[in-house]
Amino acid sequence: MLFRKEIEPCCSYCRFSGPLTEEQVTCLKKGVVSAAGSCRKFSYDPLKRVPPRPAAPKFGQWKDEDFSL
Repeated sequence: MLFRKEIEPCCSYCRFSGPLTEEQVTCLKKGVVSAAGSCRKFSYDPLKRVPPRPAAPKFGQWKDEDFSL
């Protein structure tokens, strides 16, 4: 499954919003609103959501002996 069925509403990835600044978006239904806000007209647009970056691997925990035969 690519997306969870229950997405928490957020104006920054709503179908009706567009970016204005980093903290504000323009909504076709409500006008200028907070990017973290939401309303009952929320419609999820997966292309607007930016996923979190994956954690960096910890290479320091491995030794050369772990990779020798």
